Amino acid sequence: MTAEEKKIVLRGRKVVGGIAAGEALVSKEPLMGWLNVKAEKGYTTERNHPLCGVPFKGKILVFPTPRGSGGFVGYGRTVNFGTNPAAFVYTKGNNLTVFAAMNANIPTVTDLDQDPVQVIETGDYVIVNGDAGTVEVIKKEQN
Repeated sequence: MTAEEKKIVLRGRKVVGGIAAGEALVSKEPLMGWLNVKAEKGYTTERNHPLCGVPFKGKILVFPTPRGSGGFVGYGRTVNFGTNPAAFVYTKGNNLTVFAAMNANIPTVTDLDQDPVQVIETGDYVIVNGDAGTVEVIKKEQN
């Protein structure tokens, strides 16, 4: 880590164990799943959503909460196509976010001591330790 980089550690609760690291992709808005995720391609298709068409494959997907009915499980289906995020980090979940994380078998952490949507920015390097319930954030360099 260079002198310009800043490390932040968030502590929360394990949803699914394991460790994943990668670039963060942050949604400030809730994610809707039902017919609004293209599992085969690995992106949301929800019109007017800031992440519409932005691939999340291999990224640490950070979002506040799911929105809508049972469709969030579509994010878990991405594992069938190899387009899944590396991990989920969210502010508030429900049984559908848990099921999606379990289906994809990706590290997932929630109920953090700081709001991840406010702390993490797209492009930050993030290490999710689902076993320990921690999220390490190495802030991207600001030019």
